[in-house]
Amino acid sequence: MKLYSLSVLYKGPTKSNLLKAAYDLSSFSFFQRSSVQEFMTFTSALIVERTTQGSRASVKEQEYLCHVYVRNDNLGAVVIADTEYPQRVCFTLLDKVLEEFSRQVESIDWPSGNPETINYKALDVHLAKYQNPREADAMTKVQAELDETKIILHNTMESLLERGEKLDDLVAKSEHLGNQSKAFYKTARKQNSCCEVM
Repeated sequence: MKLYSLSVLYKGPTKSNLLKAAYDLSSFSFFQRSSVQEFMTFTSALIVERTTQGSRASVKEQEYLCHVYVRNDNLGAVVIADTEYPQRVCFTLLDKVLEEFSRQVESIDWPSGNPETINYKALDVHLAKYQNPREADAMTKVQAELDETKIILHNTMESLLERGEKLDDLVAKSEHLGNQSKAFYKTARKQNSCCEVM
């Protein structure tokens, strides 16, 4: 999972205007980087121009996904990621960047601004932080922890069975389960056994 580009643009009446951009092109060879950066800048501008106000979209271009969000005030942002990167995290990042950018940069500067004149330095920080979506996004982190817990629980049940103990034997020996619970377990076990394929 990787993010390659994060751009903030202004959607003008005829074309979009790049305000600020950050790139992580370390996975490309040194000689390809300038061409790749130009292509990502061009693609980001084109996508913002073609996206309607107040909408979000994801566009697939070869092995990359370009996620765009253009607000109602014509301020837009684009993140270019690989296809494995979670879409929800990309749109969370775009929301955060646009909100922060609009607080720090006056809207009067958007139509005529360019990367040299706009004073907003957080794009590189966000691009680096969001390279690992599990660390940057709380929901993704919780989901990863849940998935890990499921794996641990599954492995624990398998290890019980590997030691030669059967769950049926454990239930029969248990002093903590009442007779009614044991009967319920046996009935449920019989009901489920009709569906097993031998």
